[in-house]
Amino acid sequence: MRLNRLLASATFVAMAATSAAAQTPPQNQPVEVVIDQGVLRPYQIAVVDFAGENGADLSGVIRADLRRSGYFEPMNPASFVETGLTLANAPNFPQWTSIGAQAVLYGAVTRRPDDRYDFGFRLYDPFRQCQLASYQFTATREQWRRIGHKIADVIYQRMTGETGLFDSRVVFVAESGTQLNRLSRLAISDQDGFDPVFLTGGEEIIMSPRFSMNDPNEITYVALGKDYSRIYLYNLSTGRRESLGEFDGQVLAPRFSNDGSRVAFSIIRGGNTDVYVMDLASRQVRRLTSDPGIDTSPSFSPDNRQIVFTSDRSGSARLYVMNADGSSQRAVSRGGGLYTAPNWSPRGDLIAFTKQSGGRFSTGVMRPDGSGERILSTSYFEEGPSWAPNGRYIMFARQTPGGDTRLWTVDLSGRVVSQAGYSGRGSDPAWSPLLDEQPSMLGGGPDGCPA
Repeated sequence: MRLNRLLASATFVAMAATSAAAQTPPQNQPVEVVIDQGVLRPYQIAVVDFAGENGADLSGVIRADLRRSGYFEPMNPASFVETGLTLANAPNFPQWTSIGAQAVLYGAVTRRPDDRYDFGFRLYDPFRQCQLASYQFTATREQWRRIGHKIADVIYQRMTGETGLFDSRVVFVAESGTQLNRLSRLAISDQDGFDPVFLTGGEEIIMSPRFSMNDPNEITYVALGKDYSRIYLYNLSTGRRESLGEFDGQVLAPRFSNDGSRVAFSIIRGGNTDVYVMDLASRQVRRLTSDPGIDTSPSFSPDNRQIVFTSDRSGSARLYVMNADGSSQRAVSRGGGLYTAPNWSPRGDLIAFTKQSGGRFSTGVMRPDGSGERILSTSYFEEGPSWAPNGRYIMFARQTPGGDTRLWTVDLSGRVVSQAGYSGRGSDPAWSPLLDEQPSMLGGGPDGCPA
């Protein structure tokens, strides 16, 4: 009974989702951002259509990324006074300040002799009349969408001072069919929902997909068959799937350590549920908890020294933190309600969680010692928070009464809440780290703005 209560939220997601097959969102699909608290004054940024092949579509990707962040409001290109900008020249600053543009981005796509393409751009502050950033990426023609995400990351970093998040992917559980005939598949897409791909065929029930923060090509997940439950490692670059072995009991909620060397998970065995950790090099398994309560959903701190997990050993589901060797187990959550699905921020300063209270579900954060609890989003049902690589946004699954389960995001202020770009039904999302390091040398030039 206690196990059913503790895992009710995760089970409810699986039972409620009736996903259709993964879809690619239409290019011009509007992004709705709900600002539900306080007042935000997003940057008014003019994103000029890039010159060259796929230039207009590339600019559309950048606009959509920036708008979805809540920090930027891309201006209507119909309001632009100056046209014909080239990388060889600076903008006519008064023509941009006259329409209220706080930043101007423009660029060009140029084909190289080796059939690759150069994607060059400049970002200017028209009020200070100086260059904020300039850079050039080189890639194949097919990679133009990803280059758009990388450019959006540069803009985000230069104008907010924080690391970007757009050049990343999301792995999740996609479902289709009816409640009585449900197909569960592991799926992956770009963070904006484009280019979704199924990684499994639907023969198994998929649960708890998670990325390695050390390698964006490595994921782990649980597959439930008719008479087995297994933890798999899946390499996205090679397509190789590897089982971590057979366990005496049902396995749950695997998650990598942040250096990728270990996987922590739970095993239901003999009516009890405990947290274990496996060293991936030796495949040795160590039991970390032995309390009669249900201990599950472990998540490592960024330095790999601590693990947060959920336990009902006190009578209701709460969050606990222990050292990575299982010592010094202590409760940290302090409020009423049931706490599940903890996830340690990549910054290390916060733990995200799902909270059930008063018949509703919330996504919140707290400091690792349990202080400073804040609720960011509340609805009929939501579950499974996952951090963006910059630790500024959280993706989770949300369901409306009688509706479908979809992927949503919320920022740390709780003011910007939006449905994620994937247009199908999905649950249990996991956000990847950035696929590449962001460029550190952005080239200010003689007209560069002060840092």
